[in-house]
Amino acid sequence: MARISEIDLTNMVMVYREDGSFLVQMREKNDWPGINFPGGHIEDNETTEESAVREIREETGLEIRDLEPCGYFEWNVPNAKIRYMSLLFRTKTFSGELHPSKEGKVFWIKEKDLGKYPLSTDFDKVLSIMKRGLSLD
Repeated sequence: MARISEIDLTNMVMVYREDGSFLVQMREKNDWPGINFPGGHIEDNETTEESAVREIREETGLEIRDLEPCGYFEWNVPNAKIRYMSLLFRTKTFSGELHPSKEGKVFWIKEKDLGKYPLSTDFDKVLSIMKRGLSLD
């Protein structure tokens, strides 16, 4: 069995509203297509929270604050010796106007409507972690 030789740190953020909806992204890239939370790679010169704020701004147009860490999700890329670890955050504090990015279209959705869209691999597991302790009904 090959040993992991590299760890790639990423983030994902659930931005949610009082009406129970949350922001998702329809990813266009082939590496992880379908509905997912926006986020991305943590750069060398930034904290995990700074990277989450930057990624949300770049991918959605929103400015977020008051991030709450809610866990992590990890996965391996077969035969690549890379482990990805995504630090998960959520917030209901945001401002700005939504806009799409090269990563894909972003929109608000309620959990009951997720079945209308293709979901990224393990989105259900990430959503479960993000929702812990929240009432989004």
